[in-house]
Amino acid sequence: MTTVSDETPDVVPAEPSDGGQPDGAHTVVPETSDTEGNVSDSSDDTPEIAGDTPDAVAGVEVIDPATTDPEALDEEAIEAEADAELDPDAETDAAAGPFETEAAESADPQEDLAPAIVPQLDPTDTTWWKSAVFYQIYPRSFCDANGDGVGDLAGVIGKLGYLELLGIDAIWLSPIMTSPMADHGYDVADPRDIDPLFGDLATFDSLIAEAHERDIRVTMDLVPNHTSDQHEWFRAALAAGPGSPERARYIFRDGRGENGDEPPNNWHSIFGGPAWTRITEADGSPGQWYLHIFAAEQPDLNWENPEVFEDLEKTLRFWLDRGVDGFRIDVAHGMAKPADLPDMDLTTTALLTNDDDDPRFNNYAVHDIHRKIRKVLDEYPGAANVGEIWVNDNERFAEYLRPDELHLGFNFRLAKAPFESGAIREAIENSLDAVLSVSGTPTWTLSNHDVEREVTRYAPVDPETGEPDLARGTRRARAMLVVEMALPGTIFLYNGSELGLPNVDDLPEEVLQDPVWERSGHTERGRDGCRVPLPWQGTEPPFGFSSSADTWLPMPESWHSLTAEAQLEDVGSMLSLYRAAIELRYDRAEFAGESIEWYEAPEGCLAFRRSEGFLICALNAGEVPVPLPPGELLLISSPLVDGMLAPDAAAWLV
Repeated sequence: MTTVSDETPDVVPAEPSDGGQPDGAHTVVPETSDTEGNVSDSSDDTPEIAGDTPDAVAGVEVIDPATTDPEALDEEAIEAEADAELDPDAETDAAAGPFETEAAESADPQEDLAPAIVPQLDPTDTTWWKSAVFYQIYPRSFCDANGDGVGDLAGVIGKLGYLELLGIDAIWLSPIMTSPMADHGYDVADPRDIDPLFGDLATFDSLIAEAHERDIRVTMDLVPNHTSDQHEWFRAALAAGPGSPERARYIFRDGRGENGDEPPNNWHSIFGGPAWTRITEADGSPGQWYLHIFAAEQPDLNWENPEVFEDLEKTLRFWLDRGVDGFRIDVAHGMAKPADLPDMDLTTTALLTNDDDDPRFNNYAVHDIHRKIRKVLDEYPGAANVGEIWVNDNERFAEYLRPDELHLGFNFRLAKAPFESGAIREAIENSLDAVLSVSGTPTWTLSNHDVEREVTRYAPVDPETGEPDLARGTRRARAMLVVEMALPGTIFLYNGSELGLPNVDDLPEEVLQDPVWERSGHTERGRDGCRVPLPWQGTEPPFGFSSSADTWLPMPESWHSLTAEAQLEDVGSMLSLYRAAIELRYDRAEFAGESIEWYEAPEGCLAFRRSEGFLICALNAGEVPVPLPPGELLLISSPLVDGMLAPDAAAWLV
């Protein structure tokens, strides 16, 4: 574990090898300083950071990296299991254990089409999500158990021991439902079945059971804005004529112009190009146009049609009855469209983004949809949902988190903030303010399957070579993990962030698969760089991800120092830092409180304290070491420099 005390300042190795992982030590910074760099109080209204340690946190004992909580799960046994999962001899049987891969593969999915209702992990705990640590699994890239080069559910089962060791509360599975994979699962052809690429319903049921056995909840992606163009509804819509009930499930319109040759409006797709595609009618004549905010293979549903929600309710109950603990709702600010479909302002249009004036999103009728969804979820105590909400205005954002709508809403401000103390503080303050009016729970994330990995995002670029300084980017990512984990609310981690993986921005063009690449006319590389498979063990690709070297995206040879195996026993590794931070966050009373108090800090730094437990978090985003605030050092992201907090480092004190 990467914990530090005043008595053991050298617990973290000095420097990483191979330029991969940064050092394990970490440090903290106060709010303002005098000319000698000492922390001081700037106003009577500002809490005292340099004063006496509050009685509530006095005499705190720092956790020894080599020891574990005797009342917790047997960590030694869990570590042994994680080691076994990383055993190269077990590569072809990644799901071995209580649910064998062979059994899952041979099971008849038809046997489980109507399972007995399985409860959520703990129906008595209806607020677990308010402080949970979620771990997003991008299934294609997590672990491949059957050797086809693509991750699968059996691979997830085989790594549950690793996830238990990491200490997460819940997993969020990106789409695993039946799909032609035009957008890697976000084009759903059958929302109530598992795509054979990932396994089957029997394997999924095993995953739920085994995860629950380990006190890990399972949430999954829900994609209600659109379907695949291979969905039976859309096929029926193409076969039926204009004005038919089949077409009324989607957004079909006649074209503009003398012969209807122009799209119904000027909307663009988020992935690039027009948001409309014209069909050929059954008689061979040019026909109507259908709307797709994303790829042409993802036609938007018409949420004014009651059949659409009726079908979604079937989907919700189908998975909730199997014991799923909740959903991440894709494009939660979408679905509802303005009735007149007005033209949009194209001067600010960009790929993969939208603003608050964009008519394609955030139409008020979307809240009625979320109320209906919440009404269903409330029938399943212990289940919760989180929405993907790209809404900047805090008042509009808060509307999604009213008591009868979403439990949680993704806030991406921290993920979008540069590594600069002012920007980071502004992002934190804004995220807290966004939920304050509805007494909502803030959410924090630094990356996901749509966002460049933080190691690369924080890496300064050498002006002479144009190459990112990944070593510094890694140090900054470590510091931001410490900041993120100190905040009140819910944390979302993206698979591989705990290994310090960078983006892979030099993938050969011929392997790129994101629809953004094609729809942008090969001008935008898309999101493949943050979706490369995870390295588990070994010294060369595929690093235990698969028994096949032909992985769906190629893996860099330089990742040999970033494997889970290499980091698991290294006290200074990124993985050890994540484990320590998660454990401390759960176990220590100092993390109590739903708000924070800011302190004065030296230039380029920030510091805050939890409102009830009085944990202090300090970040040095400047260029020179700074003194630590008073208190006992609990966790630090990089080694101290002459007893001071290093640049690009953060720390916790009590």
